[in-house]
Amino acid sequence: MPGRARAAAVDRGARAWLLSALLGACAGGEAPASARVTISIVGTSDLHGHVRALPLLAGHLAGLRSERVADGGAVLLVDAGDMFQGTLESNLEEGASVVAAYAALGYDAVAVGNHEFDFGPVGPRATAREPGDDPRGALLARMAEAPFPFLSANLRRAGGEAAGLGVPSVVIDRAGVQIGVIGVTTEATPHTTIAANFVGLAVTPLAAAIAAEAASLRARGAALVVVVAHAGGRCTEFADPDDLSSCAEGQEIVAVARALGPGVVDVIVAGHTHQAMAQRISGIAVVQSYALGVAYGRVDITVDRGVGVVGVKIHPPRRLCTDPAASPEAGCVSLDDRGLAVAPDPSLARVIAPALARADELRGVPLGPRLALPFVARRRGENPLGNLFVDLMLRARPDVDAAILNGGGLRADLPAGPLRYGSLYEAFPFDNRFARVRLRAEQLAAMFVVGFTGWPFLSLGGLTAEARCEGPRLVVTLLRDGQALAPETVLDVLMSDFLATGGDRVFAVLGESGPAAVLEDDPPLREAIAEQLRAMGAVELGPASFHEPARPRLRVPGELPLRCGDSSAQ
Repeated sequence: MPGRARAAAVDRGARAWLLSALLGACAGGEAPASARVTISIVGTSDLHGHVRALPLLAGHLAGLRSERVADGGAVLLVDAGDMFQGTLESNLEEGASVVAAYAALGYDAVAVGNHEFDFGPVGPRATAREPGDDPRGALLARMAEAPFPFLSANLRRAGGEAAGLGVPSVVIDRAGVQIGVIGVTTEATPHTTIAANFVGLAVTPLAAAIAAEAASLRARGAALVVVVAHAGGRCTEFADPDDLSSCAEGQEIVAVARALGPGVVDVIVAGHTHQAMAQRISGIAVVQSYALGVAYGRVDITVDRGVGVVGVKIHPPRRLCTDPAASPEAGCVSLDDRGLAVAPDPSLARVIAPALARADELRGVPLGPRLALPFVARRRGENPLGNLFVDLMLRARPDVDAAILNGGGLRADLPAGPLRYGSLYEAFPFDNRFARVRLRAEQLAAMFVVGFTGWPFLSLGGLTAEARCEGPRLVVTLLRDGQALAPETVLDVLMSDFLATGGDRVFAVLGESGPAAVLEDDPPLREAIAEQLRAMGAVELGPASFHEPARPRLRVPGELPLRCGDSSAQ
């Protein structure tokens, strides 16, 4: 979006946001001091640049806001982070199109997600290269544009002072109710973004940061305290909020809620894991609504301004499309709570139109090959897409011994048909550069032991790996052309700069800070892959040529994650 159009969109969004705030305040001012009001807290997370979904979200919000205005209540709209990274329409503007859209939607506050750091300095470089480059320049630019606050209570500088990334919390008046909103970011952030862009920062424990900030907000008169947390969980059943039997244990936000206990905060809007929640944990309403703009979470809080909170209703995650398999970006049937059709908001569609037009021009550029069938991505387990990418990495840098790619870097399948640039971009939206790391075969094998038993899973090119259980111990042997490599064999391994600088804690098993890495500058890894695809010309590629289940590159004795001693790992 050109600068003038972007500024106009943000200005329109700011006016809409201000009008929403004034309507909420007026509704609150007309009610008697002892009246009960309903505050609907609507939460989203992990949009990852999918702004095409937002006009339909705007249609749902318009109906809910009208309902709350009619009964004297209000809507609080918040996001739990990872707004920007993931699509051409967002990445080409380093998230500016998302800020413009969120402004027009009337967002009240957002949390800082780990992928908010991915863009690095303002401009095409993903990491600081020149003395004047700010490794967080793009993020700071988005904060300066936004008419809503970015919240980060647990991001600190290495010396302990505030990180300077937004504010820890904010107090918002809705319908005469003072609502404190706190933002926190997952403790996994240092190893789930490019390390160079997080340099000099630290993440403090979430629960302690929330508790301290909540006490301050309560002392300042907050009747409600809402947390927007880029940290999440996973549940699969939502009929009874007090039933936690479908919820995965060991999830970050579950531990945080239990550590806080009853009464410290009222609502947590969670994110990061791309899963869903609509549960009550230790007296706290916790909602999370998948990712990529497909749904939103909602909690209705009834407040008696003379007493406090007198009612809490936790809604199941609300998908924008009636058919869960449909996409709000492509258009779908959407109904409100009364069964009436919801239409996308045309005014919001106009805000994002320039960004979409620019992205679509690039999206349709053909790369050459045709895919006979979809190339499926899997974050855990060998898959055609991961194998295709590592093979193309080796074609781009043929002087190395092996290439690896983490499963978390694979974000979408490649569809069947003519391969176009937009599909490649969505499959690998990160601006990572190449890196080379020299490892002994035993070190690389140890990294695969971790991947087979936990995280991260690594796709492998140039070599194969064979895992076997020796009692309770998993042992991995690397092979080249069918011959086992001696443990001391030195290998030049190609990977992304994300992995090479400690991303996904890939080197933690080595008991070192990490081996020395040689980092390249341009081109980004994705663009080098695109160049290799163009060089192939008009060939047809089939997934079976890159992953044949009967002849895997990664031979494992069972389903992942492996547990030697289990009947499935024999």
